[in-house]
Amino acid sequence: MSDTPPDRLSANPDSPYYDAEALERGVGIRFKGVEKTNVDEYCVSEGWVRVTAGKTVDRKGNAMTIKLQGEVVPYFRDAEASAE
Repeated sequence: MSDTPPDRLSANPDSPYYDAEALERGVGIRFKGVEKTNVDEYCVSEGWVRVTAGKTVDRKGNAMTIKLQGEVVPYFRDAEASAE
């Protein structure tokens, strides 16, 4: 696996953009320069993140999400730890 996270990644196993290997390594997201820990899905090329909206769920039990536009910078957390 490369040292750069994928362009698009989802934490939902039903999504076509789900990647278990990348999620096991631990992907961190900086959105507009701020560290985000509640990101459900992101796309670097399109410039958006999808974050969970509290504990609200839809009728199928999935977390409700909000799509936010802005600069997205993903990184692998294990690479950050080894650099220290």
